[in-house]
Amino acid sequence: MRAIWKGNISFALVTIPISVFSATRRNELSFHYLHKKDMSSVSNKRFCDTEDVEVPWEEITRGYEYEKGHYVEITDEDLDKADTELTKTIQIVEFVNAEEIDTLYFDKPYYLEPQKGGEHAYALMRDALAQSKRVGIAKVVLKSREHLAAVKPIGELISLQTMHFAHEIVDRSDLNLPKKAEIPKKEMDLANTLIDSMSEKFDPAKYKDDYYDKVLEIIQMKVAGIAPQAPAGKAKAPTQVIDLMEVLKQSLKETQKKGAPTRPAASPEEEEEVGAGRAVKAARSRKAR
Repeated sequence: MRAIWKGNISFALVTIPISVFSATRRNELSFHYLHKKDMSSVSNKRFCDTEDVEVPWEEITRGYEYEKGHYVEITDEDLDKADTELTKTIQIVEFVNAEEIDTLYFDKPYYLEPQKGGEHAYALMRDALAQSKRVGIAKVVLKSREHLAAVKPIGELISLQTMHFAHEIVDRSDLNLPKKAEIPKKEMDLANTLIDSMSEKFDPAKYKDDYYDKVLEIIQMKVAGIAPQAPAGKAKAPTQVIDLMEVLKQSLKETQKKGAPTRPAASPEEEEEVGAGRAVKAARSRKAR
């Protein structure tokens, strides 16, 4: 892994040299724009609006439009001068109970690693956070933007999770939400029983991006000249209030039959797609020979 940022994490007079690493990576298919007429790739070129010529990367800089059509250049050095401390330091301003933070505020997670000489202070902060069951609320500048962040221990690691500021959370008062209602006890008991029957210990490793796999399979089929088939079935209709009790009962029966949540069996059409996928692999194997 390569560090995306190096600096210090600080609370009160304690300063620890650390490196920051991205904790997640995006797993997505990359599509290209094509000219439909001849299936050639389409390039995105950078043109100067005044000279109408293509501009190479080495001649491109960053600027801010302070009034229509007028710009001022802003360099990395300019941005560093905005707040030298925050561009070099993750500054913890207070500690809070973890359960007080609404998950709506969380954004992107990062790993923090101590630099040479900071190992002992790092371990002290990590273990103190774990024992106190507190989360550090910090401010830091990453990628030319100030972030609010949560600093918390995960096993032997200290993690940093950037957060949204309060003004970035969209006001939900305009949403048409049901008021607190008197739910019949039978419905509530049945819903709770259904939830209990579907409850398991969270294991992130058992979940995968099925849509990604399906799209990749369709790509492989088209490369092999096989027309992909649409999956059988329609989108589920919303449950009507009059049917709710019956649907809850039926859901509970289905869950009890399965014993635990499992993926539904493939339809004949899905089996056909799987078979087509095997055909793609076989065709490629023959071609390789």
